[in-house]
Amino acid sequence: MEVKLDTIKVGGDALDGTLLYPTDILPGILFVHGWGGSQDQDLARAKQAAGLGAVSLTFDLRGHEPGSPMFHTVTREQNLRDLLAAYDRLAQQRNVDKTSIAVVGISYGGYLATLLTAMRRVRWLALRSPALYKDDEWESPKLALHLDQDLPDYRRRSIPAAENKALRACADYTGDVLLVQAENDDIVPHQVGRNYINAFSLKAKSLTTRVIGGTTHAFGDERAQNSYTAALIAWLTEMIVGGRGAVATERVEAHRQQRERSGEHVDALS
Repeated sequence: MEVKLDTIKVGGDALDGTLLYPTDILPGILFVHGWGGSQDQDLARAKQAAGLGAVSLTFDLRGHEPGSPMFHTVTREQNLRDLLAAYDRLAQQRNVDKTSIAVVGISYGGYLATLLTAMRRVRWLALRSPALYKDDEWESPKLALHLDQDLPDYRRRSIPAAENKALRACADYTGDVLLVQAENDDIVPHQVGRNYINAFSLKAKSLTTRVIGGTTHAFGDERAQNSYTAALIAWLTEMIVGGRGAVATERVEAHRQQRERSGEHVDALS
């Protein structure tokens, strides 16, 4: 939002005015798909998000789709580097506000998104059924992590933020969070969601949670997909529009104070 003083001439008189108009610097939204998926999961939602007046970026993580040359070898480290590169590409766009970037992650992509917050500035973070992994075997192929027979039990435990890299990043995160879970998640138990909620509750500016009823981890039916999309777009709208409103209020107030210091009479704005 740009604000500047203006003078409106009426006959031989002049009226004091204030012009407020939108800036050409826009928020950015980065979408991170889940394991086994691709950016096709996110394109429809990215189009809706772009309609909010934001620059959206979807991309394909390396080694996710079956048949990919890296499917059996890609590691979390490699995929985190993919995410960092995608974030930097979005932030480098000339019309993107680097202080107003949202990241939307699904499952494994949500897990990576939490790690990103410790390395880059993320103002808004939306996670759908974020996965959780042990910190060890970081350089091992991601596909092999599920061979660990203890992983299902690990995900059912109450884990303090200090004992997991992703949860530590969440405990330090100070932005706004949306966490969406599936009522009948068959991959990520609800305890994982509770662990994330407990970590975010320490410092996050706001935390919004939603449970989509009658669906599993994959959100495999149209009703569940539509419910998730509606929750996400409503939350992004609140965050982006609210953020712009706060900036406008700050700038109008700054101009009000400037006029008061100059000795001009300032009427209350309604």
